[in-house]
Amino acid sequence: MTLIQGNIAWITGAGSGIGLAGAQALAQAGLTVVMSGRRRELLETEAEAIIAKGGKADIEVLDVCDAESVQNAAQAIHGRHGRIDILVNSAGLNVPNRFWKNQNAQGWNEVIRVNLDGSFYCISAVLPFMREQKSGLIINVSSWAGKYDTYMTGPAYNAAKHGVVAMTEHLNQEECVNGIRACALCPGEVATPIMDKRPIPPSPEERARMLQPEDLGRTIRFIAEMPPHVCLNEITISPTWNRIFLGAADIQRS
Repeated sequence: MTLIQGNIAWITGAGSGIGLAGAQALAQAGLTVVMSGRRRELLETEAEAIIAKGGKADIEVLDVCDAESVQNAAQAIHGRHGRIDILVNSAGLNVPNRFWKNQNAQGWNEVIRVNLDGSFYCISAVLPFMREQKSGLIINVSSWAGKYDTYMTGPAYNAAKHGVVAMTEHLNQEECVNGIRACALCPGEVATPIMDKRPIPPSPEERARMLQPEDLGRTIRFIAEMPPHVCLNEITISPTWNRIFLGAADIQRS
């Protein structure tokens, strides 16, 4: 039995990638996971798979860009479960046209609204409940690009993920008095479907050497299982064979 068994965790971007891996790992730790994303059928399939393995899961279909819908989702989750102990902000995307030479306003806004605004909306929605509980953990999935100005991810993604790190730091400064703690999780390349949106998608061989979603799932569980008096402010994690260091086709500037 763990300290967090029986807690309620809300995970966005839970249909695939890091969000799904986080939901699976937290369910294995004995939490009830509420899985959010835009695709109902995918969420239902993955929630059923968790339940089939003995876990507890339900879904809340959601577009994190819609502030009103986020508030309604948080209220619905709290209404069903009576509390929200953990929020994992994992909804995120990038666009193929991501450089100054081809970035347009539509692509910029899409990246900022999902990666930064969506995280803000979800945090704002759960904070009243966590303040009332005098406890809560918020895990914001940022990126290596939220710590370092990585060329391959482009200015919109870098700006959004740097913003997520700054927002997380301010949460700890302001909300620690309410027993609320936050962690900015900053992974290097992870072999998730977002790789298909790269201008030059990595090869299967390259993806095999990246971090895998389950690596991030274990990390999310590790953060969650820290006792309430421990705040992991930030974790930066990368693959040992790091293409960002070594160079990759994605970094070609021509």
